[in-house]
Amino acid sequence: MRSACLVVGAGDGLGAAIARAFAAEGLFVCLTRRERHLDAAQVLAAGIGNARAFGVDARDEAEMISLVDGIEADIGPLEVVVFNIGANVRFGVRETTARVYSKVWEMAAFAGFLTGREAARVMAPRRRGTILFTGATASVRGGDGFAAFAGAKHALRALAQSMAREFGPAGIHVAHIVIDGAIDGAFTRANLPDAAARLADGDILDPAEIARNYVWLHRQGRSAWTHEMDVRPWREHW
Repeated sequence: MRSACLVVGAGDGLGAAIARAFAAEGLFVCLTRRERHLDAAQVLAAGIGNARAFGVDARDEAEMISLVDGIEADIGPLEVVVFNIGANVRFGVRETTARVYSKVWEMAAFAGFLTGREAARVMAPRRRGTILFTGATASVRGGDGFAAFAGAKHALRALAQSMAREFGPAGIHVAHIVIDGAIDGAFTRANLPDAAARLADGDILDPAEIARNYVWLHRQGRSAWTHEMDVRPWREHW
């Protein structure tokens, strides 16, 4: 059977680039978005060709179990699973409601746990596979206005570390990628009027360049696995 790659959170920017990159490696790509964005995901899948879109709420345990079981049964064994949900919001602590904090945690941390757990469930018996988590500057450093986002991303990083220690000896490569900087895409271009010029100058992260690193992590030999990688534009302060 053909091997599969699952990208949870395949938006128009990085998620789409990751999906294209792994499809180019010969994997059948399964990509997810929320049901209300399924049409956009289907357009992306059709453009890739060797891909299929799923409308899934990654925070729902039953949906994630069903998704992974369905891919394994109908498409092929999962060789790569990428968790790429962002959930970036900006609120001061006094303006952050319990609902906002909980929702950000569910999207960026709890959904990552469900994704990682289900990936490990099917990969561990085969003693191979790659699980990649997309992190952010907030994964390692809290910032003014980003308490909810940083809390969730810190939790996701801790999950990745714990899974790497648990499943590395079982032959599963778990890695966490810290993305430090703005990524080109619809959101960035809508909020930064000079985004196109900054991308051309290398001042904004090109999602295709980031995606190349995800593939590189997957292709690493197990005698020299990388657990954490950080990527940033050449002029980013850090």
